[in-house]
Amino acid sequence: MSRENTTASRDAIVPILLAGGAGSRFRDVGHKLAAALPEDGKRPGETVFERTLASAVAAGIGRVIVVTGRLDAHDLGIVDRIDIDVADNPDWAGGQMTSVHAGISAASSVGAEIVVIGLADQPGIESSSWRAVAEAARSGARIAVATYDGKRANPVALHHDIWDLLATTGDEGARGLMRLRPDLVVEVPCTGSPKDVDTVEDLKRWQSN
Repeated sequence: MSRENTTASRDAIVPILLAGGAGSRFRDVGHKLAAALPEDGKRPGETVFERTLASAVAAGIGRVIVVTGRLDAHDLGIVDRIDIDVADNPDWAGGQMTSVHAGISAASSVGAEIVVIGLADQPGIESSSWRAVAEAARSGARIAVATYDGKRANPVALHHDIWDLLATTGDEGARGLMRLRPDLVVEVPCTGSPKDVDTVEDLKRWQSN
């Protein structure tokens, strides 16, 4: 992590933003997280990553950990950010779950009991969604997942009791565990959009809205 002396109380909630993937479906110059989004009335023009990070920070639920991988902190423009922490995932090519565990390890090292995980390529996720799933986990949910029009998406809050149940590799995130243990899951209706920016076509849709 970027700040070795960061500490938190044992009941802390730590938001984690996963920004370590290859972005291989984005067939354009540069990485999708560095792609530009226009001003939307609420936010100024900024990159996909900047907008998702701004939402996570503005939620105010804890100090954000950004998990890097294919792109490092310099690539993402966060080297000088003193308000976030960075956890590098050297195994990022092994799939999204390796970044999940890198983030959880970093959060655990500062005493977190609950992590709230989001993806850096979903600029329509609102701060209220981060807060809502965090509150559900604080109220006792072992897994709290945001839903949009009844469909599960991100962010997802995970209580430390179930961290050891998560898969170690692959790209499913917590979905596999949620299928196996529906008794652990609380759905949290949220506003905003969980649509991601995976392709150039996705980006054009965001730019035209």
